[in-house]
Amino acid sequence: MKTCEALIIGSGFGGQCAAIHLLRQGIRDFLILERRDFPGGTWCQNRYPGAAVDVQSPLYSIAGEPYPWTQMFAEQDELEAYTRYLLDKYQLHERIRLNTRVVGARWDAGSATWDVQSEDQSVFRAPILINATGPLSSPVTPDFPGRERFLGKSFHTNHWDRHFDVRDQRVAIIGSGASAAQVIPAIAPAVRHLHVFQRTPHWVLPRPDRKFGRFARALLRIRPIYRTVRTAIYWGLESRVLGFKYSRRLLDLVARRQAERLLRRSVADPGLREKLTPAYTIGCKRILLSSTLYPALTRANVSLHSREQGIRAINETGILTDDGQQIDVDLIVYSTGYDATDGVISYPVTGTDGRRLSETWKEFPRAYLGTCVPGFPNLFIVTGPNTGIGHTSALFIIESQMIYVMKCIAWLKREKRRAIEVTPEAEADYTKMIHTEMAGTVWKTGGCHSWYLSKSGHVVAMFPGFSFSYRRLARNFRPEHHRLV
Repeated sequence: MKTCEALIIGSGFGGQCAAIHLLRQGIRDFLILERRDFPGGTWCQNRYPGAAVDVQSPLYSIAGEPYPWTQMFAEQDELEAYTRYLLDKYQLHERIRLNTRVVGARWDAGSATWDVQSEDQSVFRAPILINATGPLSSPVTPDFPGRERFLGKSFHTNHWDRHFDVRDQRVAIIGSGASAAQVIPAIAPAVRHLHVFQRTPHWVLPRPDRKFGRFARALLRIRPIYRTVRTAIYWGLESRVLGFKYSRRLLDLVARRQAERLLRRSVADPGLREKLTPAYTIGCKRILLSSTLYPALTRANVSLHSREQGIRAINETGILTDDGQQIDVDLIVYSTGYDATDGVISYPVTGTDGRRLSETWKEFPRAYLGTCVPGFPNLFIVTGPNTGIGHTSALFIIESQMIYVMKCIAWLKREKRRAIEVTPEAEADYTKMIHTEMAGTVWKTGGCHSWYLSKSGHVVAMFPGFSFSYRRLARNFRPEHHRLV
């Protein structure tokens, strides 16, 4: 059994933020458990063609870690390089255990520690457990009838096979969300024919990307300039909440009109344009940023299949549609998203009195500040329920969570106690506030069914307000909302 002061599960940006903050707190005896054979999380795993971030790079980075980005919206290879830069700078490689898939975590009240078991039967013990597996770690592949009969190549975008050459191949991509919007323009010019199966169209806004020259990159290395750029981008993005939550008219006047102009300008065919026009309020589903998606969909070698031409079954040679059409393909790409709501934590977690987290979350996932759950002492969930942010950088929220987590740990040490947990009353009041505030947002009332909702119908992925409001809540640590053991 390996013992340490803290355990972090996941080595992506969430795990790295947790590790960096632990080091700043003076805690050096910790381990990061990573299920893959390489560290780095999302941006080292997702290597599909066209993969890039949809938040401006200077903001989609850790505060205090300037980086000479080459373009406004960094692509996968540069995000992977930034990830490895952080791992090297903070010497995290030596603290990461690769090929360590967690299969269970149990709280031991006697020793006030978490026992974490891996797939190879190894056990790790620590008083502090930080789950940083992230919301985009468990890909979902629909179980279409006959899927296993397909004799061609198939994979999820999360597991893109870079050894497979798509040139001159007949390809079907199932899904039309954020990943598909990046894959489609990247491969359309190379394939023989691309069939895009769209269940629901997304609103699309232009992607204001630009390359940074040598001089601009040099400026980004200067901390005051970097902070100024970050601040300007941050407040520009933060204004979107006014539309998402407070003014549907503002959404229509600004975002919807811009999206409609892009669609009209890019797609001349009225039939195709109708297929690509959503019937719900903009913002209800994730807004896509792309200046290349619509031109790719108008290519002669690209066919868009809407819901009426959905997938009835998959067979040996391809896809049988609902209208009886047989489409033979060489490759099926599943761009069908992740279990990012009900599957926040993929392994069983057992807290006090043998209670499972899955039981506590039976109705829907919930947590105080999206981070702590009553009955699960010293457990901190990075990007937990209602911490998603639809308008700005997820790293801003992660770093806000770390402010709260470190305040919890500091109070624990200062009071010389063994464990801390949020009270049921505090969690219940917080959750009530979240869903009361959520009631008027576009995510709840925009007329769509998105991955933001859990099976219960509650929006559990998004925080219903400004990100600075969340940070203020995280900074304002409330001892009366917690219980020390």
